Amino acid sequence: MGRRPNMLFVMSDEHRPDIVGYEGNEVVRTPVLDELAATGVVFRNAYTPSPICIPGRQSLMSGQFPSTTGCRVFGQDLAPGSMTFARQLARHGYETVACGKLHHLGTDQMQGWTRRIAGDMTVASHFIDERDTDAYTRYVRPMTEVKWSDAKEIARAGVGRAPSAREDEHALQGAFNFIEEHFSNPYYDREQRKRPVLLKLSLRQPHYPYFTTEEKFTWYLNRVQPFADQGVSTHPALNRRRVVPGVDVSEREIRRAIAAYFGMIETVDDYAGDVMDALRHVGEDLDDWIIIYTADHGEMLGEHGVWEKQKFYEASARVPLIIRWPKRLPAGQVVEENVNLCDLFATICELAGVPAPDGLDSRSLVPLMDGDASDWDNETVSQFGLDDLMIKCGSLKYQSYGPDFPEVLFDLEHDPTETVDFASHPDYQRQMARFRERRAELGYGFVNGRPL
Repeated sequence: MGRRPNMLFVMSDEHRPDIVGYEGNEVVRTPVLDELAATGVVFRNAYTPSPICIPGRQSLMSGQFPSTTGCRVFGQDLAPGSMTFARQLARHGYETVACGKLHHLGTDQMQGWTRRIAGDMTVASHFIDERDTDAYTRYVRPMTEVKWSDAKEIARAGVGRAPSAREDEHALQGAFNFIEEHFSNPYYDREQRKRPVLLKLSLRQPHYPYFTTEEKFTWYLNRVQPFADQGVSTHPALNRRRVVPGVDVSEREIRRAIAAYFGMIETVDDYAGDVMDALRHVGEDLDDWIIIYTADHGEMLGEHGVWEKQKFYEASARVPLIIRWPKRLPAGQVVEENVNLCDLFATICELAGVPAPDGLDSRSLVPLMDGDASDWDNETVSQFGLDDLMIKCGSLKYQSYGPDFPEVLFDLEHDPTETVDFASHPDYQRQMARFRERRAELGYGFVNGRPL
């Protein structure tokens, strides 16, 4: 076969799928992502395998659901030496380079990448073998003392330079350095242009804390609006982490947080454009490159009175996803079928001409991009912890929260605001029975009131 294609994978953290120009948002400034969407393929119904950072990211990397990887909650990680799409491409000659956040906490900080630049290369204390537990109890602050409350995140938002901005600048500079070394190498003439590259720019923004530059904050402050009052769900899982406007925070503070969040998304767009410009500067034709943009999960941003993620609402569980490769894929196509970030493993392999390993939960998206949905089951799955499960099929979104909480069913075709629970509606009982069967197939059945 001919030379394998280069790939640029830009990933942000906590990007709501509806706050981008190509989805009709008239306030946010995202010209780079809008151009990628116009010249690539947009997946309108792409979902995270888990609406929280670590399980979602490790499922994406491994092409496996959290229930398969065993990485279900924050603080866990893939087992050392796990099969990832970076490892599989490296086995087939790729230079696999990650600049920025990967969120590995275990002892295998590479997980198949041949090079890591910048980012969060830190082994968490609970992964250190034979550690002195008493010493860690004395010296290491628990996460409950490190994390601000959601109300404080909102109240403190505004103009500033959060750690995420500093780390993203470092990741972007690392990408610049690698691009010059690999494609130009002006000092030693040791460029490796013939070797295919998977270059990932993995950004922390727009993850809270919500801070942006003064220019961006000023632009958005009087243009953004808090979400209208849709009412707060009485479901005990869906109303967790509620922040009450006028009680916990003021309307002004909410607008400040939203304005800062919009500014952070604009910065993500800027950085995507910067790394693409760097590739053009060394003579690369980006029409020869596969370019992917996505995020690990979304952000509630006050919708339904809830902030951050961890929910199966659209704002939290659905993600932006664009794949662009003009020499192979149609421009401007929109895929409406339900897909999952797990599916990127098999997709990347097929586009690269690399065999996908057996036993993945991943499905190639290439047929959908070619306009063929005849064999697609139109289902996607998201999981969190041991109990929480979402199954979306067509427009129906089923949610199960273990034996102690009621099920939930949203019908996005008839209720896109997700305010009506159809789980007990007589017209939906046949679908509910099928969702329960599928829940058991996924290993979420119950015996004596507890999970299998």
